[in-house]
Amino acid sequence: MAQQKSSWNQWKLLTKNGRQVWAYKPSSKDIDAHLDNSADFSEQERLAFNNDFTFDRGATPSSADKVFRAQAVAENGSTYKGEHPQSDDPQTQAVIDSLIKGMHYFSQLQSEEGHWAGDYGGPLFLLPGLLIASYITETPFPDAHREMMKIYLFNHQHADGGWGMHIEGQPTMFGTVMQYVSLRILGASKEDPRLQKASQWIKENGGATGIPSWGKFYLSVLNLYDWNGFNSLFPEMWLFPKWLPVHPSNYWCHTRLVYLPMAYCYAERITVPENALILSLREEIYAEDFASIDWAKQRDYVCEKDCYTTQSPILKWMNLFTNGYEKVRPQWLRKKSTEYLLKYLQADDLQTDYLNIGPVSKAINSICTWHSEGKESPAFKKHVARWYDYLWVAEDGMKMSGYNGSQLWDVAFTTRAMLASDLGLLFPEVINKSYQFIDNMQIMAEHESHAEFFRHPMIGSWPFSTAEQGWPVADCTAEGLGATLAVHKAGIFKTTISDERIKLAVDIILSYQNKNGGWPTYELSRAPEWLEKLNPSEVFADIMIDYSWTECSSACVVALLEIKELYPDYKDLQIDTAIKRGLQFIVKQQKQDGSWYGGWAVCFTYATWFGIEALVQGKEYIDADLRQTCLDKACDFLLSKQMPDGGWGETYESCAKMVYTQAAASQVVNKAWALLGLQAASASSKDAIQSGIDLLLQRQLDNGDWAQENISGVFNYNCMITYSSYRNIFPIWALNRYYQDNAIKI
Repeated sequence: MAQQKSSWNQWKLLTKNGRQVWAYKPSSKDIDAHLDNSADFSEQERLAFNNDFTFDRGATPSSADKVFRAQAVAENGSTYKGEHPQSDDPQTQAVIDSLIKGMHYFSQLQSEEGHWAGDYGGPLFLLPGLLIASYITETPFPDAHREMMKIYLFNHQHADGGWGMHIEGQPTMFGTVMQYVSLRILGASKEDPRLQKASQWIKENGGATGIPSWGKFYLSVLNLYDWNGFNSLFPEMWLFPKWLPVHPSNYWCHTRLVYLPMAYCYAERITVPENALILSLREEIYAEDFASIDWAKQRDYVCEKDCYTTQSPILKWMNLFTNGYEKVRPQWLRKKSTEYLLKYLQADDLQTDYLNIGPVSKAINSICTWHSEGKESPAFKKHVARWYDYLWVAEDGMKMSGYNGSQLWDVAFTTRAMLASDLGLLFPEVINKSYQFIDNMQIMAEHESHAEFFRHPMIGSWPFSTAEQGWPVADCTAEGLGATLAVHKAGIFKTTISDERIKLAVDIILSYQNKNGGWPTYELSRAPEWLEKLNPSEVFADIMIDYSWTECSSACVVALLEIKELYPDYKDLQIDTAIKRGLQFIVKQQKQDGSWYGGWAVCFTYATWFGIEALVQGKEYIDADLRQTCLDKACDFLLSKQMPDGGWGETYESCAKMVYTQAAASQVVNKAWALLGLQAASASSKDAIQSGIDLLLQRQLDNGDWAQENISGVFNYNCMITYSSYRNIFPIWALNRYYQDNAIKI
């Protein structure tokens, strides 16, 4: 068990219906009361923070979530007093013991309302955006929060002075400049040796003129970059006819809802006044005199360490046109476009109860609301209250999460993992609480401005995090539905999700299927793939439309197959067709070596498990010979990647390079995914499965947890994100499947 340190205990996680807010010395569990009253913070407490929140990123850059886990176990922990089955077979008994220990440990982390909280950090460009919003709007965080943020940023600095775009990445200009500026905003001195080293890194690598476009944006609003050095965001594009493929309504929702507030800031040329800090920073992050920079020449200049994608000729041509347009733009047309942008921003705020779709949008929307409605406006105050929903405390400090959490996603996976064998039924309270959370998180209403602002229908769907956040996702709906059906099939729990609501979820899943047979994330693909030629980000790939993904498609196919089993007469022909098309898409996505690329986790082990699950369960909907060939290739791939110790391990470079990149040591999460796939396929190599299971048992800690290892999540190929619960969910799932399918029964 992680040992709590004195100042760790000053932080408490407050939850309410899935909402998660870390409070410093709270007087109650009321989240809103905490937000209105900041605790005092002394110099002695600051020193204690720096002593207690020490972190060795050289061991692993991912935190083990020790602060939350230690507190949860201390508050909820108890010795398991339920049934403990006994077996005459030692191997079976070892699996039983491990599962009961693992499920008991993880159950202690479950919140009162049924979800699992956890670290969802990893990207290092998120917190700087929020700090810039705080600085511009003159709305500082409490001192305790600011100190914890400094600790986090310094804890993830590389030895050479730089920072990566994410915690495992090598230093980049984007990562280093953003963290440097953030630390100065937080009050760190430019004389601090760590910042001097960072400043040296920046200048030796060409200075902040080479920061990618998202960094150019943030520096522009800080008056640390000139708006003339930023390629036009052409706000008038939002006034184009909506049938044009280039209309932003056709973009992937995360992209359009980042560039929407960016376009407003660009149109209004929002920037802070010069002050002593700004003037000093201009000297600290540039290799040349700030006043002498030819800004127009910097628009396309990006440090070579940051270039993941390059500008296409089409984008260069468009930038030439839009930059020229800025010189002659009609003021009336610009005014009309900014009015529309603001109307859309306000609708997005209301649709998500001011959480917005993600952390980047959250920060920039806050700036736009402050600019348009004022610091004392109710709307801006609601934004500020929601800043805290994105902050997370771990042993490495305070970070900004990649969402307001992964609540529904983790609950759905956990429910299915525990019910993969009858041993999960030994924890009825855990399953009941999980089920009630899933019940509460199903989205059962549309916002009044839903259709006007390009939202996909959502009644009956499930989100990634909370219903309050209000953005449903195709595979989250599938996993929420699958977990619901698993509880219903168990037949021993009181169920409240009706047949009507289940059918609504099915309807939504069917509505998400793309023309190519696959399933995307939030919305149908709305434009041709050539729109990717207009990707201006330089650091991300495939951000322009909502693509179909193997994992999303597999999850939806499996959910529909389960519906066929329990509701055979519901939309029978339509579901049959959807399953067949989905399986055809999955087969086409399989690579020559038998693997599938994972777009949302690391990486080939993850997606290959998903691909196998769909093919195994969909055997009646695909040619038998083709199916067996695909399964054989998939199993051969997984077996070829098994390491000498019996495990599997990938690094994040598998995602970025799109080539399997083996880790130095096997990873518990990759191992569990590979085992789940091999077991689902009934792979002939039982020895390989057995050695993997044995290693999972060996790697389990005495308290039932597994150690945090390499980062396991990803988005847009090039940025990694933490899923702290994965190290528990998937080993439990793999062991439960082994027990159910292979162990000698009692």
